[in-house]
Amino acid sequence: MEKPYIAIPLGDPAGIGPEIVVKSIANKQVFDIARCVVVGDKKIVNDAIRFTRIPLKVNIINHPQEGVYEEGILNLIDLDNVDMTAFKIGEISGMCGRAAYEYIKKSIELANKKEVAAVSTTPINKESLKAGNVNYIGHTEIFGALTGTKDPLTMFEVRGMRVFFLTRHVSLRKACDLVTKDRIKDYVKRCKEVLVKLGVTEGTMAIAGLNPHSGEHGLFGNEEAQHVTPAVLELQAEGYDVAGPIGADSVFHLALKGRYNSVLSLYHDQGHIATKTLDFERTIAITGGMPILRTSVDHGTALDIAGKGIASEVSMIEAILLGAKYSKNFMN
Repeated sequence: MEKPYIAIPLGDPAGIGPEIVVKSIANKQVFDIARCVVVGDKKIVNDAIRFTRIPLKVNIINHPQEGVYEEGILNLIDLDNVDMTAFKIGEISGMCGRAAYEYIKKSIELANKKEVAAVSTTPINKESLKAGNVNYIGHTEIFGALTGTKDPLTMFEVRGMRVFFLTRHVSLRKACDLVTKDRIKDYVKRCKEVLVKLGVTEGTMAIAGLNPHSGEHGLFGNEEAQHVTPAVLELQAEGYDVAGPIGADSVFHLALKGRYNSVLSLYHDQGHIATKTLDFERTIAITGGMPILRTSVDHGTALDIAGKGIASEVSMIEAILLGAKYSKNFMN
C-alpha cells in the first residue's frame, strides 16, 4: 500500500514542537509508514536539527507531491514567518503564536484539498495565540472554523481504548449542568458516526456515570436517573448499541479489556485521567466529525525544557502512526 502523506505543522516555535518533529521525522517506524510534510519555518527547523544533533537535510517544497521521501530528508513547506532577531526559545510570544496558527492553517488547506491524508499536530500555547491576536482558544476550535465544522468531537485513543468527551474546557460545575438527555443522545449519534468513519463498526459504546456508583439510584445524585439512563433507553430503542451508565471507576478498565469499543466520558478530567494514567505519552487525540483527519499529541509546549534536546518524541510518533492508520478512510 502506498504510504499516505501526513502534514505536520511545526507548533509553537518557542516550544518543544520543532524538536519532537525533527526527532520523529528521523524515526524509522515513521519513515516506513508515512510520507511526512512539515509546515513551518526553515530557520526554526535548522535550529532544532542543530541542538538535537539529528542528521537531517531540509528539502524545501511547495506541495507534498514535490517531496523527496528518503531517509535523512525532512520535506518542509517554509512559511518563513519567524524573525530570529526577536525570537526567544522557551518564552511566550505573540509572533510565535501567530506563526503556529499559520502552520496549522496551511496544513488544513492541504488536507481540505486532499493533498495530504491527515494532519498530525504539535503543541501550541494558548497565551501565545492570544498575544498574537489569534482568536481561537486551541486546535479544536481552529480546525472547526477552518473546516466548517460546528462542534468537532474529541476522542482519545490509547492501547486500543477509545474515549470521547461530552464536555471539554468548561468548569466542573458547568460540565454537570451540560449532562442532559438531549446532549448525550446527540453526542452518542455523532460519536458513532466518527467510529464508523474510522472503520469501527462493531461493539458497544459505554456511557460513564457522573456520580459515585452512577448515583446509586439517587442516593449520590440524580443526573443518571434523570438524564443518562433515559438517554440510553431511547438510544437503544432507536437501534444504537450503547450501554450505561457504567460506574466511572470501572468503565475504562472494561473498555481496555475489550467489553466496549468506546466510552463517552461526561467531563474533561474523567477521561483524561483514565487515559493518561494508563499511558501518558501514547494517549493520542483525534478530532472527529470533520471532513479531514486530525491526530495530535496531548501534551503542552513545555517551554521550560524547549531547546535542551531532552523532549520525548514518543507521543508525536504515535500521533503520526495513528494518522497513517486511519488516513485511508479520509481520502475518498
